[in-house]
Amino acid sequence: MVQDALENQNEKVNWHWRNTMRTVRFFNLDARAGLPFFALIIYARPITLFVTIFLTAIFWYVERKGLTFPSALRAFRVWIIGFDRPGWISLRRRRLKDFG
Repeated sequence: MVQDALENQNEKVNWHWRNTMRTVRFFNLDARAGLPFFALIIYARPITLFVTIFLTAIFWYVERKGLTFPSALRAFRVWIIGFDRPGWISLRRRRLKDFG
């Protein structure tokens, strides 16, 4: 009983270390979704409102698919380029060096 209370106290003291790698959230979205809102505050026009809503919808869709924003960018890059990557040319290929 006392041991459980002591472990619980230690858990409360160190809870923040577990959460240091979590993504920052902005209205239940990735914090990067808040960047268009800054543009909307600075340049409040109907087109900026449309772009902000469109980009927020994209962020929401990406989150619904279970991807983070960087992984969604990588998936988009793979979709554009394709899975088959050409090999490096022989001049740029890494070679072993002997400095002896």
